[in-house]
Amino acid sequence: MDATLGLPVLTILIAVALLFDFLNGLHDAANSIATIVSTRVLRPQYAVFWAAFFNFVAFLVFGLHVANTIGTGIIEPSVVDATVIFAALVGAIVWNVITWALGIPSSSSHALIGGLVGAGMAKAGISAAVWSGLTKTLLAIVLSPLVGFLLALVLVAIVSWLSVRSTPFAVDRAFRILQFASASLYSLGHGGNDAQKTMGIIAVLLYSQGHLGDTFEIPFWVVLSCQSAMALGTLMGGWRIVRTMGLRITKLTPMQGFCAETGGAATLFIATYLGVPVSTTHTITGAIVGVGAARRLSAVRWNVASSIVYAWVITIPASAAVAAATYWVVQVLK
Repeated sequence: MDATLGLPVLTILIAVALLFDFLNGLHDAANSIATIVSTRVLRPQYAVFWAAFFNFVAFLVFGLHVANTIGTGIIEPSVVDATVIFAALVGAIVWNVITWALGIPSSSSHALIGGLVGAGMAKAGISAAVWSGLTKTLLAIVLSPLVGFLLALVLVAIVSWLSVRSTPFAVDRAFRILQFASASLYSLGHGGNDAQKTMGIIAVLLYSQGHLGDTFEIPFWVVLSCQSAMALGTLMGGWRIVRTMGLRITKLTPMQGFCAETGGAATLFIATYLGVPVSTTHTITGAIVGVGAARRLSAVRWNVASSIVYAWVITIPASAAVAAATYWVVQVLK
């Protein structure tokens, strides 16, 4: 482990972590607002304020289980030092910027996990990984979009049955109102799961430097800083990815938007309670595909959906490779 860092270096590393959190909000803003924007329930400039508020207040609702998983359940805390954290963040940030520029809704969460794994293994080899936590996270890559898909599919069936005697105009008007609630719940789940990943990074850095004593915990100032950085990033919006998520996968009505957001939010709430760092991108994409498929399979643009899946598959290895390369470059320059 590195020698104890001076305050300036520690402050810079925390700032880099908060920059990642900001970019996470910027990159994943589409996850929270794509459906409510594409159904024209809210204009984009209002939708981002709506989402940012619920991103920020999420810490009042959820525990810090995900932050603890990131801090101690991906790589061994004893492996963590300043170089590992820096390399992990560079790997995640570089991949986020690339996919944001290309308009690809990849996972900021898995970019961070890939960065941690790549940097940790570059330092200590395969023994750096905490396989129990990593396996749980990798399993969630498959399960989170599948659960979102199934919940949204079931919700569409239930809602369609309940609305069978209503006129299309009445259904549309009702779900335009209900979408405010579903979008709020999804933004709450997004803030609850995603902001905690940066909390875990900062906390394990502080722990590795002896600033938390013998017990790993998440200081309250770290919680507030991370929730604020994510909310600010959401305010900046991710308009390229909004177009992909909200318009290119399938055409959504307010009823379908409500079902997608509610199914996705339920998935995030369950995962956050269990301490599983899932991808909000994977979850909402699965839910959007689910509501499209409920109408008919041809309603989903499967070529767009499949290109998104390819990005999911390469996110962890790509960010891990960047992080490992960064770690080795820093070691050479020392």
